[in-house]
Amino acid sequence: MVANLVFDRHYSLLTVHYTLTEMRIAILDMYDNYANEGMRCIQQIIRKVAGDDAIDLPFDVFNVRANNELPGLGYDLYISTGGPGSPLPLGEDWEEPYFALIDQLFIWNRTHETKKHVFLICHSFQLVARHLGLGTISKRKSTSFGIFPMHRTDDGYEEPMMDGLPEPFFAVDSRDYQLTEPDIDRFDALGAKILCLEKIRPHIDLPRAIMAVRFSPEIFGTQFHPEADGEGMLRYFMTDEKRMQIVGIHGQAKYDEMVAYLQDPETIELTESVFLPGFLRGSIAESQSNVSYQNHYERG
Repeated sequence: MVANLVFDRHYSLLTVHYTLTEMRIAILDMYDNYANEGMRCIQQIIRKVAGDDAIDLPFDVFNVRANNELPGLGYDLYISTGGPGSPLPLGEDWEEPYFALIDQLFIWNRTHETKKHVFLICHSFQLVARHLGLGTISKRKSTSFGIFPMHRTDDGYEEPMMDGLPEPFFAVDSRDYQLTEPDIDRFDALGAKILCLEKIRPHIDLPRAIMAVRFSPEIFGTQFHPEADGEGMLRYFMTDEKRMQIVGIHGQAKYDEMVAYLQDPETIELTESVFLPGFLRGSIAESQSNVSYQNHYERG
């Protein structure tokens, strides 16, 4: 934070404008040491916003599941990543401290004027939804893997972070578990909002997964991967190892479909440009409004 001093012609100090120059970010790495593209994408977005908006966005990475590393409350923004495995209780050492941090962030935002902003992705979204009792977390009958349409709810059309998205919009979806069957009373008690649902499947008599939630004014989450970048993922998918892996598990048609979507600037690139950049810029703007103020002095 820097101060810009304004003087009148008698050189009396009239105002002091404080300008936000830095926001510290904690990235909660939930990948448990598994190879992934998510960490690269998240860090790439942070660096781009920092450069475009001329603000320092230093970040520290905490390897939550593998090393039981967790940040304190000394950060301005928290991004909790996707990751492999079950979001159901496992009795592992990191679980209690992780949920304690989530609770502390909710409490902080209820009791402080300057807020802590949180973005939850996929695995983290499922963990926090379960912790808050927002609905049913269960294993899917089959893995959801691909680039799929997401459909906004009425509340989704009112969500500022989703402005500029078409209906439907497209996102990378890669998960074995899902949040379904929302507890509406619990949503209402928390003031949480369901913002979008997975693709419409009229031929399948199963509940549709909840794909994005506004947990609170400061805490947002998606069950899809908004950090995925089309260009980088296309390079990754075109490697022989990844192509053979996808074709072996999901078939050639699924691979060809994903490559086509990754080459379309109106699908993944659009989604990537909206969510995490919007979260960062919205958090910066709110914090700026809290630190930009004027001190008036009497003229001498």
